[in-house]
Amino acid sequence: SEKMILLLRLFCLLPYNCQFLVEAGLYESADESARREEVLGELDKIVKDWVKQLTSQRGYTDQMVEEANAVLFTFGSYRLGVHGPGADIDTLCVGPSYVNREEDFFIVLHDILAQNEEVTQLQPVPDAHVPVMKFKFHGISIDLLYASVSLLVVPSDLDISQEAVLYDIDEATVRSLTGCRVADQILRLVPNIESFRTTLRCLKHWARRRGVYSNVTGFLGGVNWALLVARVCQLYPNAVPSMLVSRFFRVFTQWRWPTPVMLCAIEEEELGFPVWDPRKNPRDRTHHMPIITPAYPCMNSSYNVSTSTLRVMIEQFQFGNKICQEIEMNKASWSALFEPFNFFEAYKNYLQVDIIAEDDEDLRLWKGWVESRLRQLTLKFELGTCGVTICMPISNSKHGVLFSNVFLLFM
Repeated sequence: SEKMILLLRLFCLLPYNCQFLVEAGLYESADESARREEVLGELDKIVKDWVKQLTSQRGYTDQMVEEANAVLFTFGSYRLGVHGPGADIDTLCVGPSYVNREEDFFIVLHDILAQNEEVTQLQPVPDAHVPVMKFKFHGISIDLLYASVSLLVVPSDLDISQEAVLYDIDEATVRSLTGCRVADQILRLVPNIESFRTTLRCLKHWARRRGVYSNVTGFLGGVNWALLVARVCQLYPNAVPSMLVSRFFRVFTQWRWPTPVMLCAIEEEELGFPVWDPRKNPRDRTHHMPIITPAYPCMNSSYNVSTSTLRVMIEQFQFGNKICQEIEMNKASWSALFEPFNFFEAYKNYLQVDIIAEDDEDLRLWKGWVESRLRQLTLKFELGTCGVTICMPISNSKHGVLFSNVFLLFM
């Protein structure tokens, strides 16, 4: 039948999809992969030595010093297996109860890293929603978080997916643990990990090309796209990546937001941490595009999405769905799906924000601060015009290391 022929065509596109991703440069080389492993190994040794040093300085017994330990976990794109060349490695260090974040991590470990010749661009961000130290180690970008758990000795085989790890810790530590716990849950909940990974690489590439990949400006970041793709994988457990890409656009073109996307039911434990629940929490009712994390405490990972950015993403989902339908009818090729969004042809009116600094280090800090405020600017435009003005933030850094700009369209 005609329907069967179309299904066979979609199944036969799997090798092409993989080859397309390789040609697009979305896979790192074997050498870079090995280098990342070496860097993580060196960092692991540094944090273990750091904890042993603190244990000794605080007068613990020789046996305690011998047993003192810290464990490194990865999360984000690296943990999910969808990272590309040059991508950051999101890393979590879990240490014992007597090693704290404020002084031991952000002062003592910071100083140890600062003295290492292979560490550059070291930037502590202790006041962030999730406190982090950013740096490059042997040229590889690292985002390092810290979580102090209620254990005197951290076992090397610590399973942070168990909720026992959340006992007697503060909310900042819970947030630090969440990235790893969510990544592990995603990999447990998808029916086919390899199909999930290939599909997610496709959709992340598509989102970047279409200008809708950015959590900080109110679109979706890596974890959001991972959760959306994982849900489609659950809905079509036997589909190959090419079909999953097509079904992704079909599903989310028809999705009735703010109906939440969830990989599993929300569980309320007795630990007392807040979970996403619009029935109880008035703030949760204002979320436009709830995408709920699958690990306790379940939260909306896409709270940054505004009326404007949701509208733009729905339009892009419709674009993707239209192209996929044309592909199924042999009226378009897969390359058409990944055509870049031409901002300046699509919109005549926009506000340009120039970000200028004296050197690349200042630009990196200044640009990060400005971009973190763009979402609030977008929201003020929406509020001031009663929703008539629609804003789409687009970042452009192609002008060199000392200059960057951001565009906000007005519709």
